[in-house]
Amino acid sequence: MITDPLFYLAAIPAVVIIGLSKGGFVGLAILGIPLMALFVPPVQAAAIMLPILIVQDAVGIYAFRRHVNKRLLAITLAGALAGIVLATFTAAAVSEAAVRLAVGLIALVFALNWWLNLAKQAAGERPGGIAWGLLWGSVSGFTSFISHAGGPPFQVYVLPLRLSRDVLVGTTTWFFATVNLMKVAPYVWLGQFTHENLTTSLVLMPVAVGSTMAGVWLVRRVDPTAFYRLIYALLVLVGLKLTYDGFIALI
Repeated sequence: MITDPLFYLAAIPAVVIIGLSKGGFVGLAILGIPLMALFVPPVQAAAIMLPILIVQDAVGIYAFRRHVNKRLLAITLAGALAGIVLATFTAAAVSEAAVRLAVGLIALVFALNWWLNLAKQAAGERPGGIAWGLLWGSVSGFTSFISHAGGPPFQVYVLPLRLSRDVLVGTTTWFFATVNLMKVAPYVWLGQFTHENLTTSLVLMPVAVGSTMAGVWLVRRVDPTAFYRLIYALLVLVGLKLTYDGFIALI
């Protein structure tokens, strides 16, 4: 396992942030991995985080097991599978920086458009189109594999549907739990799971479980209207972070 104390000064807050995201504050997760990547290479950070994400996903699934839109889940997962397969065979040729920049700009445009038209938002849940679900599901699967940036593309599809707070969180949790499991075999094939990485993941597991349970407790005490505004605000923050990271890496 990693023994550098400076690594854990970054890794523990990162795991807490991701746990809060898995507990219901969707979108926060993408802000956690860059913290860990301050002390280890990004690829190693991703490998350490994947087992942790899977455990956190399990906690989230149990908490929101009765709140999921099965139709939307089936559509987006079909797209995600295609995106992950594509990413597995093209990862070496794809610029992670370019992917982050593109996803960041998409997230910013989408979220800012929502804020600018806040007074015109239609109330009530709406069904999602199959074609759009397949498209954004595949983009989410692809970007999740390449740069762990699958959240914004998925949110571009589901947020306008005005799902209830718990159904949004539950569907998102089930989606990324399945996507993360889909990524295990390709990660093994690419040699990203080492003894050092897996033992480090194990050390961080108690923090992962505790922070996810805290996220579940907190999100259920947030007013649904305020919850949506918070999620869109987080999407702006994530978009800015991705855009900055991608731009800096390309110049």
